[in-house]
Amino acid sequence: MKTVKTQPGASRSEGRAQLSAEVEMFVREEIMTGKFKAGQYIRTETLAAHMGVSQTPVREGLQALRGQGFLRLEPRKGFRVLELRRSDIDDIFGVQAHLTAELARRAATRLSWEQINELACIHEDLLAAAERGDAAVVQRLNSDFHRLINTNADAPKLTMLLAVALSYAPNRFYETTGLYPSSDERTEILEAMKTRDPERAADAMRRHIEHSGVVLQKFLDDKGILGN
Repeated sequence: MKTVKTQPGASRSEGRAQLSAEVEMFVREEIMTGKFKAGQYIRTETLAAHMGVSQTPVREGLQALRGQGFLRLEPRKGFRVLELRRSDIDDIFGVQAHLTAELARRAATRLSWEQINELACIHEDLLAAAERGDAAVVQRLNSDFHRLINTNADAPKLTMLLAVALSYAPNRFYETTGLYPSSDERTEILEAMKTRDPERAADAMRRHIEHSGVVLQKFLDDKGILGN
């Protein structure tokens, strides 16, 4: 059972908003990895009991996913999971690839040598974690690698847009599936940062994110989940 806890000291409204976000993230992850399948009904009371929270934040989280096109509310039945289409994955990762490529282009001339060395250490640690099959560490370090680049591109509006795009993708995919991100493009991204080559960094980042979309598509195809 997944139990969601609020941070100590949070107000009631802040705590509920946090719980709603946790529910939203959890259900999206289950849909995007095929655990909640198209046509399946998600009942508020059942999910609330499963997650150990009240029905109000669950309802709010499900309503958010309804607005994002993941669910449809059907009277007296609950929230129904909508079909994931191949074009949905293409669109989600296409937007991510465009935004992250531009962020990498800008970061290539802005990262300090200390930050580049930190990026190199993350890369090496990630390779070692993948080698020993530590999926949770792979997930965390992959996020750290991209966050370091994105937050130092000096493009706050692009970073905000990317956060929206990322909210439509599974954020624990590597951890829950054991399928790891490609190291080839990440190695090239690192080399581009070392040589201060914006175009090479952008191209490698674009291919890296597009490849992640391909991996997700294949994973869902193998489960027979993706629609046309």
